[in-house]
Amino acid sequence: MKTIETERVSSIADPTKGAIPLRGALVSLSLSVLLSSLGTSIANVALPNLAEAFNASFPAVQWIVLSYLLAITTLIVSVGRLGDLIGRKRLLLVGIALFTVASGLCGMASSLPTLIAARGLQGLGAAIMMALAMAIVGEIAPKARTGSVIGLLGTMSAIGTALGPSLGGLLINGYGWPAIFLINLPLGIVALVLTDRYLPRELARTGAGRPTFDVIGTLLLALALAAYALAMTTGRGGFGLQTLGLLLIAATGICLFVRVESKTAFPLLQLELFRSRSLSSSLATSAIVSTVMMSTLVVGPFYLARALGLGAASVGLVMSVGPLVAALTAAPAGRIADRFGAQGVSSLGLIGMASGSLALSIVPFTLGIPGYITPLVVITASYALFQTANNTSVMKDAGPNQRGVVSAVLNLARNLGLITGASVMGAVFALASGSADITTASPASVALGMRLTFAVAALLLAAALAIAYRSVPRQPEVASQPASSRGR
Repeated sequence: MKTIETERVSSIADPTKGAIPLRGALVSLSLSVLLSSLGTSIANVALPNLAEAFNASFPAVQWIVLSYLLAITTLIVSVGRLGDLIGRKRLLLVGIALFTVASGLCGMASSLPTLIAARGLQGLGAAIMMALAMAIVGEIAPKARTGSVIGLLGTMSAIGTALGPSLGGLLINGYGWPAIFLINLPLGIVALVLTDRYLPRELARTGAGRPTFDVIGTLLLALALAAYALAMTTGRGGFGLQTLGLLLIAATGICLFVRVESKTAFPLLQLELFRSRSLSSSLATSAIVSTVMMSTLVVGPFYLARALGLGAASVGLVMSVGPLVAALTAAPAGRIADRFGAQGVSSLGLIGMASGSLALSIVPFTLGIPGYITPLVVITASYALFQTANNTSVMKDAGPNQRGVVSAVLNLARNLGLITGASVMGAVFALASGSADITTASPASVALGMRLTFAVAALLLAAALAIAYRSVPRQPEVASQPASSRGR
């Protein structure tokens, strides 16, 4: 199989380099994923230092994280489609360069508004890398090995998430807060060189029938997604006038977007794609699963500190178990999906997550820390199984000219799930604990909040299983998706 992979990549890139282009291509894509996930997690640990450095309030410095996430969420579909139109390698090079330059601007920022703006630019670069790294998998790996390569990218994403807080802490202690951004400069340059050298070249699409970029659809979708993300992040699960107003803007934007897309000749998103039960199910279940995963990050620290009485260092150590398990599980999950079929492995992951969530609502109250870590390991390992298999299933069926936008939509579903989980599941936790201020809630109240939150999580995962079951085709799924929409 390795020989087949090598021949495929070499024939596209450079026949004189043998097996080297495959390894180089995988390293370049892995670095892109690592940088984008590291950018998400590394800044959180620096917020107290940044608040002190710029003499700003904590809500103000939170925009350093929020601007990055907003840029990714609002623009990832657009850049995915743009990659399909102008060439994925070409745009990926632009994304890596943009991310690297923006990282330098972040490190040299002399004011908070400048840093926030630079982080938004960095988020745009990250959106390009996230959308196109997985899309390019279809060009460098045969279908029989798609799961293995996507599993590798999942491993790098988990490593970036896990490495961010600890690496950020070390860099801040040794060199100050600018170092958490400047560390991206050498990594970005290496990724840029490897991507330019090893990824296959693409032929530009020319002629009168060449698709054009949907500017109106892009603006409407960006408006809707930005309004929703702001409603979830600034509203923090509440339903005040501001949140309701933002949700109304989001709903109006989506309605207008659908109307425009149904009439334009070259839409940003072909609505016919969502007629595929398989794709729609994959997106819905991915959003639900990400919502549940965010619950472990929102609820976990409060439960460990308030109910189990752990110190900050111990809380951080326990919280690092999840990303570590994901990093160790994602690559094997890809091989399992290749061997036994992505759909079955995806369902197995959902069942494991539901079981772990149910256990997490019961076991810690009798077994303490081991009772928390064991279900967390089950949830995280199952999440890696689901995510890798789900992504593999979708990307195998994506048409050659739709891989960028399909990859972007998959990433968008995950990001929306994470944003929703942080807000909604956080609100469920606060409501279940019966405390207006969760930071001062009693250990018993926090424990009760934990129990009810993960009971809700288990119900959500049961709903995801039902969605996945209903999407199982009675005949080959290829027949449900017109060839014209798949290859457009």
